[in-house]
Amino acid sequence: MQLDQSTPRTVRRRRFEVDGRSYACIDLRHALGADLLRLPHVLRILLENALRNSAGEAQRIIPAFKAWLSARTSVAEIPFLPNRLMMHDTTCGPALVDIAAMRDVLAEHGRDPDLLMPRIGVDVSTDHSSGVDFHARPDALQLNLEKEFERNAERYRLMKWASAAMPGIHVHPPGSGIMHTINLERLSRLVVTTQEADGLLAYPDTLLGTDSHTPMVNGLGVLGWGVGGLEAEGALFGVPVILRIPEVVGVRLTGRLREGVTATDLALTVTERLRKLGVSGSFVEFFGPGVSTLAVGERAAVANMAPEYGASTGYFPIDEASCDYLRGVGRDEAELNLIRGFAREADLWFDPDAEPDFTRGLDIALDRIEPSVAGPRRPQDRLPAGETAAAFTPALEPASAAQLPDGAVVIAAITSCTNTSDPRLIVAAGLLARKARALGLKPPAWVKTSLAPGSPTAERMLRRAGLMADLEAMGFGIVGYGCTTCIGNSGALLPQVQQALSAKDFRPVAVLSGNRNFPGRVHPDLEYGFLASPPLVVAFALAGTVNIDIMQDPVGVTSEGAEIRLSALWPSGAEIDAALALGADRRDYDAAYGEAAVRPLWLDLQAPTGPRFPWDERSTYLRRPPFVRASGALPPRGPARPLLVLGDDITTDHISPANQIGSDSPAGRYIVAAGGDPGNLNVFASRRGNFEVMLRGAFSNRLAVNQLLPAAPAGLTRHMPSGEIVSLTDAAERYRQEGVPLVVVAGERYGMGSSRDWAAKAAALLGVRAIIAASIERIHRSNLIGMGILPLLLPADLHPSALGIVTGDRFQLDWDFDRLSPRCGVAVSILREEGGIETLALTAAIETSLEVELLKAGGIIPHVLSGLLAQGLLAQTDDPRKGAA
Repeated sequence: MQLDQSTPRTVRRRRFEVDGRSYACIDLRHALGADLLRLPHVLRILLENALRNSAGEAQRIIPAFKAWLSARTSVAEIPFLPNRLMMHDTTCGPALVDIAAMRDVLAEHGRDPDLLMPRIGVDVSTDHSSGVDFHARPDALQLNLEKEFERNAERYRLMKWASAAMPGIHVHPPGSGIMHTINLERLSRLVVTTQEADGLLAYPDTLLGTDSHTPMVNGLGVLGWGVGGLEAEGALFGVPVILRIPEVVGVRLTGRLREGVTATDLALTVTERLRKLGVSGSFVEFFGPGVSTLAVGERAAVANMAPEYGASTGYFPIDEASCDYLRGVGRDEAELNLIRGFAREADLWFDPDAEPDFTRGLDIALDRIEPSVAGPRRPQDRLPAGETAAAFTPALEPASAAQLPDGAVVIAAITSCTNTSDPRLIVAAGLLARKARALGLKPPAWVKTSLAPGSPTAERMLRRAGLMADLEAMGFGIVGYGCTTCIGNSGALLPQVQQALSAKDFRPVAVLSGNRNFPGRVHPDLEYGFLASPPLVVAFALAGTVNIDIMQDPVGVTSEGAEIRLSALWPSGAEIDAALALGADRRDYDAAYGEAAVRPLWLDLQAPTGPRFPWDERSTYLRRPPFVRASGALPPRGPARPLLVLGDDITTDHISPANQIGSDSPAGRYIVAAGGDPGNLNVFASRRGNFEVMLRGAFSNRLAVNQLLPAAPAGLTRHMPSGEIVSLTDAAERYRQEGVPLVVVAGERYGMGSSRDWAAKAAALLGVRAIIAASIERIHRSNLIGMGILPLLLPADLHPSALGIVTGDRFQLDWDFDRLSPRCGVAVSILREEGGIETLALTAAIETSLEVELLKAGGIIPHVLSGLLAQGLLAQTDDPRKGAA
């Protein structure tokens, strides 16, 4: 192929032809020479992006990647500019509230609110508010949709306003599916083309998403990862994402999955192995001959779990399986030919025999994967599927006819993008249900069953294959096309379960095909949950308990008294293939998504218009937030008090809950006092546009134990020096009036889980200026910086439990933001209550120079607003008519 030398460029381009049409692409081979093929695919994509968007920095960027190949790690910073952004309703909601308030600030400073316009396209899915209020009835889907609109119409009007006021924001309405499935089936192109003066430029499709499971699309070959809502707001308005050239962990796959082993089993095994290895902040790439044996649906299940194994990505390069998948969802051959031509020309096509250089490596033999579950509290705690009972200490009590069994399965949910986006998994569940139905089996009366696929195309496929009726007969009728149980919108437990919750020897359990099972996440009254493949979810629903060996013990008894074991129900690979052949129709995708886009509930919803959003002071859903301002808080001075001391594995669910708001909780009492219906308080995830609600819910999870008051309920602390035990919000207000900054001390993996920015926003509103932890998860770390909170890491050999912090201790925080730099040392002194000073050598968890600038500005919002205000001032100088409020 010839080189494109039509115009002088600092970065060379290559020209290639596909179907008689000419294209150009960045010539990566010219940049790195033969070394390019040693580079992991994820780094090739980052290199292409940096060279294409920052050609003037090529003389710095190219040597940095060469240096990475020598050291297989780097501290060099590169810019990353995604060509699109994805959000869902409970991350876009807070972002749109911020944006509406930012537009107000501009107008109040005499500038044009339209200065604040998206610089890249953003797709918004409406999936996180779908709940399971109704189930196991034919009209459950419609009733749940109506309930969703009843609860969330105010937020949805905000979304409709934003899509009209700011072109480039596209909303996929309720019932369209889960964002990651929409991304996989509808939005991802693999190759993007832009018309330039001298022809078409082709480059890889890349994105950022405000959800930690954004990497699911890596299973197709699109590079994307999850970021916090605050980081996304910056990217949306032109703040570049600056990242270190990441370490890349290579996972070599060999062999082939055995009969009866699912993509879920592989995903749970990968999660277990990589969590043990420790890959926080790294990119993960899969290579080796085993990759070619996996379909995109199977790869996507593995890639989806990237945040569970702690990585930024779980990437599978582009190959023929990518094209097969896109053909199946309705793409034409011309698009597939461009993908093949570009990926080969740009050295992005997968070679199963290639072994690039990785920072570290791991080998997984696919033929050694076994049927698995994960739990009962964390997704990385994989178990052989038959060992659920052994996971409980003390042991589960034997079943008694007089009461619900200890270890009863009270929720069985086929849910989430993780597994329902792989058609083999959902078809396998349908076939297992068919066999159970033929034998007259049904789940016990205490099991709440539900099916919530990631896409409306799933129902068409299941009905065409004849499996929908079988699933419905087992109680697994479709309740919605959204996250439902996986995000904690599981609805009320069945009455007999609610009555048994107070029993001494009763530990109810959820079994779901989701990606997280943290205590209290699925339902606030459930501490235990197991992640499992969709067919295993049906099997556990039939058994009604996890106090069995699901692989060997009977899961049900026929009316004739015959014991039925899982082996009699499990579908073969040939049966799954036959059902898929019967059910698949590539025309479903346009039809199903088109139908979802014109639901009357959405079309008839009235929304405000105009450049500024009209706030309603009576609203309990949407309030203008106080942290949206043009300048941030000053660096803390003087001794800080510890607001909370927390243990290990404090997730963003613990920090900022998503599930149901109790009427007797501080947040519930606030809503009722403001005129809310005590019988319909909705979930925290739907109230993220109201800072008053979210502030009162912060750290309220009963497992977020404040070690300063270990015997007290969550959400309390001791105010000093008064010594009074008060709520966190009361303590924060007192300390604010007294001019006392606050810190939170935590253990390992602080902030793991969902990407929710409110876990950082709530801390900022409580007056927290620093988080001191043993380790902090990647997305939460960036959200903290986005709110102007300094994340600090303890020395590797020092756990916070060894510090013995008491309420009277104080932390000297007299640091200077001007002296901060990536990964710099920060000395913090503990002024002990009993006298004496202990100095800690901490490390600032800052990765880039841009993050230093954000901390200096007081966070991402002041950073963006101050720039826009300066821009608006210049615009007014040129044209005095601009900038009028």
